[in-house]
Amino acid sequence: MQQPERVERILDMLNREGQVDVINLAQLFDVTEQTVRRDLATLCQRGLATRMHGGARRLASTASLSYEARRMNNITAKSQIGRKAAELIPNNCSVILNIGTTTEQVASALTKHEGLRVITNNINIIGLMQSAPLASLVQVGGTVRQSDGAVVGEDAVEFISGYRPDYAVIGASSIDDDGTILDFDAREVAVARAILKNARTRILVVDQSKFEINAPVRIADIGELDFIVMDGAPSDAFARAAEAAGTQIIIAGQNL
Repeated sequence: MQQPERVERILDMLNREGQVDVINLAQLFDVTEQTVRRDLATLCQRGLATRMHGGARRLASTASLSYEARRMNNITAKSQIGRKAAELIPNNCSVILNIGTTTEQVASALTKHEGLRVITNNINIIGLMQSAPLASLVQVGGTVRQSDGAVVGEDAVEFISGYRPDYAVIGASSIDDDGTILDFDAREVAVARAILKNARTRILVVDQSKFEINAPVRIADIGELDFIVMDGAPSDAFARAAEAAGTQIIIAGQNL
């Protein structure tokens, strides 16, 4: 097993179990303890874990992670989600994407489409898509949040209200079993709400780690979404909430 795959496996274990042990990891992967320590050092340098005696533990909340660190967190799952979500979006339509490391993976997959009219409040997506075969690429106007390149604030909300895109793709920091979709920053949430309000078809892209995070600001309820693209099956309660709301859950890695 190569180091990138091993690091991804260790990160998955941290997300599930909260902490990992050097000796156990060395036995699991059949490598030296020194190799495991280098893997853990890589995760700590990315801001995805913190060292403890004999191993490492998960950070308490992704709210404290840098945007670059969040980009690397669950990167394999996010890439799969991005490709699956892109399958829902046809060529020659309009699509709006918000800030988020998973929406960036959708944008990356959409660079293979043709004739899209793309709107985004995510400066990182502008960079990803500026050389793609698009019909147009529109940057939402407003205040730039320098920590991650999100354009937020009242100007951004008003800007988005002037568009009626065919598809919206949003991410979120937290999801509850009852179907509530949440985030940390009220300014970011206001933009996400405007995106959902004005789009014809609404897609949420999230990995399963979002069930483990508690965020305080409500973006939407599950009934305000048409599709949720995830990397694995959700809890029974969430699945029941989706069925009652008529929202389709799509699992990355399964055929549509």
